[in-house]
Amino acid sequence: MNTMKQTLRLAAFVALVTLAACGGGSDSSSDVHWNAKPDWPITPNNPNGSGTTAPATGTNIMSVRVDPSSGTVNSLLASIQVCVPGTQSPAQCVSVDNMLVDTGSTGVRIMARAIPSLAPLLLTQVGAVDDTSGAFPIAECMPFASGYMWGSVKRADIVMGSKTASNLPIQVISDGAFDTPGDCSAQGGPDLGRIGGINGIIGIDNFTNDSADAIKTAIPGNYYYCTAQNNCISTRMLASKEVTNPVSAFAADNNGTVIRLPALAAGGQTSVTGQLVFGVNTQQNNAMPANPTVFAVDKYGTFTTQYQGQVFNRSAIDSGTNSYAFADNAIPSDPNSLWYVPTSTLQLTATMEATNGSGTPVQMPFSVGNAYSLMATPNAALDNVGSYFAGTANNRMFLWGLPFFYGRSVYTVIGPARIGQRTGPFVAF
Repeated sequence: MNTMKQTLRLAAFVALVTLAACGGGSDSSSDVHWNAKPDWPITPNNPNGSGTTAPATGTNIMSVRVDPSSGTVNSLLASIQVCVPGTQSPAQCVSVDNMLVDTGSTGVRIMARAIPSLAPLLLTQVGAVDDTSGAFPIAECMPFASGYMWGSVKRADIVMGSKTASNLPIQVISDGAFDTPGDCSAQGGPDLGRIGGINGIIGIDNFTNDSADAIKTAIPGNYYYCTAQNNCISTRMLASKEVTNPVSAFAADNNGTVIRLPALAAGGQTSVTGQLVFGVNTQQNNAMPANPTVFAVDKYGTFTTQYQGQVFNRSAIDSGTNSYAFADNAIPSDPNSLWYVPTSTLQLTATMEATNGSGTPVQMPFSVGNAYSLMATPNAALDNVGSYFAGTANNRMFLWGLPFFYGRSVYTVIGPARIGQRTGPFVAF
């Protein structure tokens, strides 16, 4: 949508997850230095890795994993703790596993079914700009390519590894507190709060808040204040009350993240374990390399990919998408699932470049195999699956999903943080 920061896009959500974000931020130049060598070490489970450095250690690191537990491939999962703000009581905290780690969206969104005893205890978010009473509860609708998510905005302490985001505005999905407004369900598609396999989303993209436009405009199908169960009114929002990137709320190591996943053996692996490192250039364990590939992203969090003569001007490096997701009518695909199913593995190339045309374009090789053949194995971690995804006619998307992350350290810097001579928002690897 052109009127708001798109937080999530989901296509064929039962098996194929496509998540991407568009957000408000700066539009600076890109600084590009291509080096395809992975920096993850060789291990018995990682025969294709390189380098000799052991995985990093530190209090700013939490474990992430890819395994079959989500019911589909390439879901990057983590466990968090959710607590009533300010509490020290174990009775007011719940651990939530199978949270999808997503560099393509902003904020923590938890299925109400994952926290049934805790959801009623979380503090209610109030104070919408257009609510003259300042006391009515706030709810949010998040539109997707294939549907929408609806639920209350609450406040919670979110613990990720050793880090805590205190009193953080989050969305509790499908909590049943308020009827879904017509202009939310009119976004099209089903209520995605019924998705199985994951318990929510940890959105850690390039932005602090999830809707820059809602700060200025009451956007139908976005934020609401609710005067009764069946009466929610579209509203503007204060930035401080919007669903918020949890990393930006940490006391330190809060300017971005690094995702490190091992390179995969040929044909993929049943599961892999990696790291989510908090902060960029704040400690030795999150320092950027001397000559990284860096792309500034625009106010939507995107850059441009050129592929086969097509220009995809809403491209993203997105850990929440489980494939290389793009439109190519020449590659056979299943019209129902959208997975690409070529007869043999394709060796492809696309060019990444800053949307504003600055910097040096980078030719990026990648491969797409037959998704059904690959998924016939027990392997949940696959680095060569693709899917047909065109976005919208005026907002074409090429999503470099989780297959892109294997064997790399991928940096996501929140705007307007300054890293050396560079200013966010940008992505790097």
